[in-house]
Amino acid sequence: MRPFPFLAPAILAWAGTVQAQGVPLPAPEASLRAFLSQQVAAASPQITRFDVQLLPIAARAELAPCGRTELFLPAGARPWGRVAVGVRCVEGAAWTVMVPASVRTWGVALVAAAPLAAGAVPGPQDVREQEVELTREPAGVLRDTTSLQGRSLARSVFAGQPLRADMLRVVQVVQAGDPVRLRMAGVGFSVNATGQALTAGGDGQTVRVRTDFGKVLTGVARDGRVVEVVL
Repeated sequence: MRPFPFLAPAILAWAGTVQAQGVPLPAPEASLRAFLSQQVAAASPQITRFDVQLLPIAARAELAPCGRTELFLPAGARPWGRVAVGVRCVEGAAWTVMVPASVRTWGVALVAAAPLAAGAVPGPQDVREQEVELTREPAGVLRDTTSLQGRSLARSVFAGQPLRADMLRVVQVVQAGDPVRLRMAGVGFSVNATGQALTAGGDGQTVRVRTDFGKVLTGVARDGRVVEVVL
């Protein structure tokens, strides 16, 4: 599957007509579609294709003549799902009209190759790439197996279910109470020692450790019950 080229002819050939119940659009339909295509194409490299439907607009009074309009999306709005494209007159009049639209998007995501139980640590062999409709999924759908590293499943998933960031949690390599090996380094020296973890953490996370001499230090947890401390 190839990502779509920016504004390819196939993208501009969406189905869907405006059923505006006799209310004229405040901007050409082609301009509205082209604007949405630009916004979607720029929003996420994960999107491989999309479909736009312009929806009926509400009845309104006749608009004053306008020499030039500009299109915009409301601040913070995503360009897919239920959206509204703003058409603002910037020359000859002072009006703004919102044109509703529905944008469906698809993209390649990681899905479970087989049912996976809560607590499992998924690897590349447990997932496959599959095109899914992103507008039907919550945010955070994963697309790269590197995002699975050092993570376990917080819940069970069924075969074919897209994996999301909120389904994963960091695998703890150090538990509170664990005996740990300390690798302490400073300018021009390094020291190895032992201690006891006071907090838990995953690889790369910060933990607190009490040394055998009773001093409490903060370091970075590493696999194998190791804590790196910079002095």
